[in-house]
Amino acid sequence: MDIVVKGRKTEVPERFRKHVAEKLKLEKIQKLDGKVISLDVEVSKEHNPRQADRSDRVEITLHSRGPVIRAEAAAADPYAALDLATAKLEARLRKQHDKRHTRRGSGRMTAAEVPDAVPGVARLNGTGVAVLEESEETVPTTRIGSLEVQGEGPLIVREKTHRAAPMSLDQALYEMELVGHDFYLFVNAETKQPSVVYRRHAYDYGVIHLENDPLAGSEGSGAGGALGG
Repeated sequence: MDIVVKGRKTEVPERFRKHVAEKLKLEKIQKLDGKVISLDVEVSKEHNPRQADRSDRVEITLHSRGPVIRAEAAAADPYAALDLATAKLEARLRKQHDKRHTRRGSGRMTAAEVPDAVPGVARLNGTGVAVLEESEETVPTTRIGSLEVQGEGPLIVREKTHRAAPMSLDQALYEMELVGHDFYLFVNAETKQPSVVYRRHAYDYGVIHLENDPLAGSEGSGAGGALGG
């Protein structure tokens, strides 16, 4: 497996290249993903003095015969950024490894055993047709904010309010990659509209702008929608 270290608009010293080879333990990575082909490590530097605490950014891309896995982090120096990005990469590899291990497990149950293990699931009659059973107990209704939730969910409602300065589209993409999310909500500095950038396929991105429609009613179809497409 090859490790390729490159710099984007910055020089990468030989000392750091050696540190990358020591930090990224190949045996551990191959144990979590035996299909690894190569690792790309890209180092970049932000020259904005206001972002001195995260001026150095390290992005690790793992190529394998499976899906591509990426992890990035920023810190005050490239060594700290590499430590953070490596920890993220190992966590994602471990999660993917555990998921594969769970799918291959032998602890499977038959369809007839599902109702006993999962409450509220329809039972099957002798011909294999689902039989719905009416519950004798009244389903409790809980009010969460402006929503009414019947039963125990599964519905989790959490409200958050963030103060944010308007930013450009390029800065929003940078912030999204920095936190490792698939989308990022921001206020567009040019249009002053609430907007969302999101990851589509591979390294393609999309952006959604939200504007107020004075003719739209308070109920009915809204402006929301799926991020894909």
